[in-house]
Amino acid sequence: MADFDFDLLVIGGGSGGVRAARFAGQRGARVALIEQARMGGTCVNVGCIPKKLYSYAAGYAESFAEAPGYGWQIGHPPALHWDILKARRAAEIQHLNGIYEGLMDGAQVTLLRGHGRLTGAHAVELSSATGERRALTARHILIATGGTPFVPEFPGHELAVTSDDMFDLPVFPKHLVVLGGGYIGCEMASIFHGLGAQVTVLYRGEQILRGFDDEVRAFTAEEMRKAGVDIRLNSDVARLEATPEGGRRLTLEDGSQLQADVVLSATGRMPKVAGLGLEAVGVRQGKGGVIEIDDDFQTNVPGIFAVGDVVGRKTLTPVALAEGMALVDHLFGPLPGQTARRMDYADIPTAVFTHPPIGTIGLTEEEARQRHGAIRVYRADYKPLRHTLSGRGERTLVKLVVDDASDRVVGLHMVGADAGEIVQGFAVAMKCGATKAQFDATIGVHPTSAEEFVTLRQVSRA
Repeated sequence: MADFDFDLLVIGGGSGGVRAARFAGQRGARVALIEQARMGGTCVNVGCIPKKLYSYAAGYAESFAEAPGYGWQIGHPPALHWDILKARRAAEIQHLNGIYEGLMDGAQVTLLRGHGRLTGAHAVELSSATGERRALTARHILIATGGTPFVPEFPGHELAVTSDDMFDLPVFPKHLVVLGGGYIGCEMASIFHGLGAQVTVLYRGEQILRGFDDEVRAFTAEEMRKAGVDIRLNSDVARLEATPEGGRRLTLEDGSQLQADVVLSATGRMPKVAGLGLEAVGVRQGKGGVIEIDDDFQTNVPGIFAVGDVVGRKTLTPVALAEGMALVDHLFGPLPGQTARRMDYADIPTAVFTHPPIGTIGLTEEEARQRHGAIRVYRADYKPLRHTLSGRGERTLVKLVVDDASDRVVGLHMVGADAGEIVQGFAVAMKCGATKAQFDATIGVHPTSAEEFVTLRQVSRA
């Protein structure tokens, strides 16, 4: 049997990599993790956590506007102090970075700072920031390097920023233009509009949020527009230029022009695979550079595995965590008395932190029709109780998609306050195969938006 430096060598200190390293280390394996940036990956540093913190910040503006409807008299117009928000966020992220490092220490994982590059099926070269190189060997190598923003090439594209830059903009933009209508672009549009910016979204497609339920897409677009976000469909940038004042001038494909302080390119993300040496060792990659793996997360090169955004299956933090756990069970066996985990990508709940937010589980109406044929759709949209006094016109959408043959709920969608919190609970029911009859038999919590899912009785369409 070959003698290796480690049983598991992880490249990447994000959600999937840290989870795999931590639990492998707790099982007695000799584990090392290579990371050259801050611990925690995209989610902690420039993704989920700072995004949600800024979404909370934007929500205060909505609350200030609603307060007079509830009898509160606000003497002075509230003002955002951008530098204070940035500093508070940075302090929290630094705190989380330390927690992730502590998790490695607690699991006796060796944390190696630098860049890792594959040199063989069981070999990695570690390059430090000072230029020192070190050869490492491992029985198993895990690639968990995540993703990075993709910026399409067009004249002046280098003048645009990416989502990674948005949390630390030197000056808060008075006018932000967002290129792209995916979930990142829509979240940033809602957040920065709520914080006080004028926001324009340019999307070359027919409707924002491609891949989500069509009714959810249209409803969300309408609510964002009602709030003041300028969404322009079938529209794309042709050229981007710097102005003498330091701003940005966009020329659109139809010849019209826009002025902005900041232009955000939010047209998608791609696997972070540059410089990993994948080609040299023969690791097979798919479209956009995704690493191809089997059901046990192994690449075509025995001994080399991959999880998380770099494999492009479901680019969500909880998915990367679950993949990391399943891989550890596969490589080192489950804990005593437990069954080895297998990754199941069905009925994964998802939230989009637009204003209002989206929560969704299972199939869209369109997918359900293709898969099941005969379906029943139950839906309602209404003004939530909060806005009967707030003065705002925001509405909420709830929707169930039911397979007619089995009565099973195969899709659940919501656009409205606390959608992510509400949908998480229903995800458990759907994972257990809950039927519409069981939803109907469940007593609701009144008065809440959540109860709408168990009081929908009228079929909207079949």
